Amino acid sequence: MIYTDNTKKALKLCFAAHKEKKDKSGLPYVFHPFHLAEQMEDEESTVVALLHDVAEDTDYTLEDIAAMGFSRNVMEALALLTHDEAVPYMEYVKALGNNLIACRVKLADLRHNSDLSRLDADQIDEKALARVNKYAEAIKLLEERENSV
Repeated sequence: MIYTDNTKKALKLCFAAHKEKKDKSGLPYVFHPFHLAEQMEDEESTVVALLHDVAEDTDYTLEDIAAMGFSRNVMEALALLTHDEAVPYMEYVKALGNNLIACRVKLADLRHNSDLSRLDADQIDEKALARVNKYAEAIKLLEERENSV
């Protein structure tokens, strides 16, 4: 993990936003963004990894996050990563490919969410397998985009 004033601020917000949540297998949800952040190599990507689900899945808004003083690059990536349900999933994924930070964070997110070992055996059903297949398609699309840059 990269520890700067901004990443520590993002860690605190990430924990505050997700502290009561559990993931699909009942583990504290906050482990997921922490796992992604550990893979990032710079401050802005680390911040985005920590905050990638905050506006989408909690009561915090992008405006709340921006008011905390995060950079324009961070806010642009977070806005892209916040999926509007009115936008078809693959269109949303394609749009991420135009932002290197968003693309890197989403690839890490998709890979982690595709790891079926995170689930208990009885949770690996057709729905979980369909989700992994959808994520594989998204990973392929983003990897192609990343490799063309």
